[in-house]
Amino acid sequence: MPIKLTELKKELKSYDQKELISLISELYKLNPEVKNYLSAKFQGEEAVEVLFEEARKKIKNVFFPDRGFGKLSLTTAKKAISDFKRQTGDEDKTADLMIYYVELGTEFTAMYGDIDGAFYSSMASTFAQAVEIIDTSHERVASYEDRFQSILEEAAQVGWGYPDVLNEIYSDMEFRPEDE
Repeated sequence: MPIKLTELKKELKSYDQKELISLISELYKLNPEVKNYLSAKFQGEEAVEVLFEEARKKIKNVFFPDRGFGKLSLTTAKKAISDFKRQTGDEDKTADLMIYYVELGTEFTAMYGDIDGAFYSSMASTFAQAVEIIDTSHERVASYEDRFQSILEEAAQVGWGYPDVLNEIYSDMEFRPEDE
């Protein structure tokens, strides 16, 4: 049975600085997620950018790997996004990864044909989550406008009501540039 957080805090208070450094160093070596989290925490934007690029590569490989065909493991792509968010806390870059996921997914289905309802639900829900993060100011929305339009244009070639759902999400944004 794992130790409860309150018990852990009590134990950690009894450690001196050297013991805490040793414990954190062991965790760093043991767990890649802890390593990434601590890198982002202490190295700042430089580490966040490296993690961002790694996440983009993982997402791209789901749809369009350098060799062969995409495995279309949406779970892998969404895990890359959630891992990045958890490790860095960078909301802007997380939204960017979400939009990238939808861009590639939309391109994939336009290129290879219809997939299934679960695929389109995943794309639409991720698009909605990204829009919720982005839709906080005219400037922020404007910075994504070209990407939004590209997604909507490519989605128009797809069935399953997918373009309708994306257009509805887009049209419900509060800070669309043409509203200025």
